[in-house]
Amino acid sequence: MFKSLIVILLSSVLINNYVLSRFLGICPFLGVSKKLDQATGMGISVTAVMLLATAVTWPIQYLVLDRLGLGYMQTIVFILVIAALVQMLEVLLKRFIPALHRGLGVYLPLITTNCAVLGVAINNITDGYNFVESMVSSLGCGLGFLFAMVLFSGIRSRIDESRVPAPFRGVAITLIAASFLSLAFMGFAGLVDGLFG
Repeated sequence: MFKSLIVILLSSVLINNYVLSRFLGICPFLGVSKKLDQATGMGISVTAVMLLATAVTWPIQYLVLDRLGLGYMQTIVFILVIAALVQMLEVLLKRFIPALHRGLGVYLPLITTNCAVLGVAINNITDGYNFVESMVSSLGCGLGFLFAMVLFSGIRSRIDESRVPAPFRGVAITLIAASFLSLAFMGFAGLVDGLFG
């Protein structure tokens, strides 16, 4: 059991990274990764929302939707749950960590529409994970999102200090750097098989 949880965690962080291999959550990845503190705050916030969303949506799926034969309502219900959780998180950040709330600005409400959060909640159900496995998967996906945000923030700070040719300045060099980071993460593909056979 413990070994399978480690495999799920490592796979979620490195191999099936939602941003760099599944290309979900690209909007905040590109929008909030200019500064390390904002990237870290967004990554932590998304991780918290992923964990909360999984903790709420998994029981809703199995105890309500499946029992009532309403599985087709999954996406709508999950979106509503995630929106409510993000609103709660926004209120808490505004109250207890106003600097982070101001720093995230418009990007905090974007967590509501962050397809990575919805993707994690739905994929945990689709993959047939039990509750504990779903929580570990969500933690791994959140940590993978945070890891990608922090790495890309460092890359973007180096780009800002570099002399970039005129045709590549702005969005072009940002997308090129993101694609190289994504290619680098492909190198982790055999890691879990190599470690755990």
